[in-house]
Amino acid sequence: MSVEAERAEDIPTDAEDGAAARESWRVRLGRAFGALRVVGFSSLTRRIVVLNLAGLVALVSGILYLNQFRAGLIDARVQSLLIQGEIIAGAIASSATVETNQLYVDPDKLLELQLGQTAAPGEEAIQSLEFPINPERVAPVLRRLVTPTRTRARIYDRDGALLLDSRSLYARGDILRFDLPAPRNKEPNVVERVARTVKGWLRRSDLPLYTEIGAANGRAYPAVAKALSGSPESVVSVNDAGEIIVSVAVPIQRFRAVTGVLLLSTQGGDIDAIVSAERSAIMKVFLVAAAVMIVLSLLLASTIAGPVRKLADGAERVRSRMRHRAEIPDFTNRSDEIGHLSGALRDMTNALYARIEGIERFAADVAHELKNPLTSLRSAVETFPLAKTDESRDRLLGVIQHDVKRLDRLISDISDASRLDAEMQRQDAEPVDVVKLLTMVIDMQNGAPRDHGVNVKLAVADAAQGRDAYIVLGHDSRLAQVVTNLIDNARSFSPQGATVKVTCRRVREVVEIIVDDNGPGIRPDAIEKIFDRFYTDRPEQGFGQNSGLGLSISKQIAEAHGGSIRADNRVRTVDGEPKVMGARFVVRLPAALT
Repeated sequence: MSVEAERAEDIPTDAEDGAAARESWRVRLGRAFGALRVVGFSSLTRRIVVLNLAGLVALVSGILYLNQFRAGLIDARVQSLLIQGEIIAGAIASSATVETNQLYVDPDKLLELQLGQTAAPGEEAIQSLEFPINPERVAPVLRRLVTPTRTRARIYDRDGALLLDSRSLYARGDILRFDLPAPRNKEPNVVERVARTVKGWLRRSDLPLYTEIGAANGRAYPAVAKALSGSPESVVSVNDAGEIIVSVAVPIQRFRAVTGVLLLSTQGGDIDAIVSAERSAIMKVFLVAAAVMIVLSLLLASTIAGPVRKLADGAERVRSRMRHRAEIPDFTNRSDEIGHLSGALRDMTNALYARIEGIERFAADVAHELKNPLTSLRSAVETFPLAKTDESRDRLLGVIQHDVKRLDRLISDISDASRLDAEMQRQDAEPVDVVKLLTMVIDMQNGAPRDHGVNVKLAVADAAQGRDAYIVLGHDSRLAQVVTNLIDNARSFSPQGATVKVTCRRVREVVEIIVDDNGPGIRPDAIEKIFDRFYTDRPEQGFGQNSGLGLSISKQIAEAHGGSIRADNRVRTVDGEPKVMGARFVVRLPAALT
């Protein structure tokens, strides 16, 4: 194989060049997407940037596609060509000459002449005169007028024959230039194909296609055919390359006689170059606006996506570390939705941890309270076979029955307390008339037989709002349970024949229910403990007679209604010394009507 053949094999072909260009662009695009992945923008950030850029792209695309500048430029070009054509046509008409070789005289008119008269040419004679266009005289004028404007001019005679074409006019010393075809038909790369597609989309129009007829008869152009009838005409068309060409045909007239037509046409690409420059300026503005919008979008996303991601990470830590307390980031200093979301998540997390801690304490308390009767029951059962007398066996059976009743009471109260929250969450709050509720509960309490004969008395204070002042939103059955627990507790501590007083009054936006008894009162160190689960302080009743959950359940129900419950002693000064007259429990519930 020769050296020339080896060199020829080393020269890449057009197809190989196109494939290499496509592979190069694929590699560049892959690197660009890889860089975006390394930066690690969040999904919300990408959406904000893309949506903002989409609006800007739609706006710029509409400006580029529906730009009125192009239409205005075409109209201005048509008007300028019409004026230019009229000037050039007037100059050409003034340079036209009349044929004087022949003279036509009407013999009838000569016979009608009198002595001393002459035959003057009339209008018909003038119209019959021919003023042919002399190319040799018109060419210099046409070249001087057309060359500075970069406009193509063609002159046709009355029959449509081409007399002059400005492309064929050259002065002495001019350099002739011819457009040669490209030496190689190289396949365009990705960028060139995209650019051609965009240009074709932007240049898309319904304009007629311009056809070059060369030296053929000019009547093939509709504008020339109409101009030969004496009226100027303009046509806007596009060539095969999609470039706009504006053509104007102006009749060349002398003494109202059409001697020819001047056809002026813009060079292909002149208007498109101006439009492209305008669009290039718009694209520069777009790039600057896009850069500013991206920066602003990133700043906006950093104030939204960043905090949201931190909140999500905090929630994930709370989920995965239930045994250890995890904190949600605090953005409550912000007055927007992110601040509200942060506050809501923090409150929810605190409530969750409080519920978990409450469940753990409740489970520990339940295990402790159940362990005592079970231990006593186990001891009695183990000792029962060893009892030798009927008295010992009866005493052990009494212990067993007492412990079984205690377990049954504990399990019932524990079940009631455990399903309290779930039951109140499932039911919707409804208006409850507190006075009507208290009347019903107290009637039931007074109607039930009691060994110690303690009665209950109700007192309702007058309110400016009338009966509507004592309407609250809640669950009537649970509120009745609170009142019942407090009355039972007060009656259990009151001496025989005493009276428990229940007072209902309106204090600003709160409805208060006050339960007073005549018992020994509450020890100072036990005022805060009496609402604890399984706490009881009844020395005279013996161990295990109460579960200690009544006041705890009452507090739980009051707080679930957005209220509170507290206990205190009623103190009166007797002989100069304070004396406890009994205990007082106060339940405060928010009123429905303020």
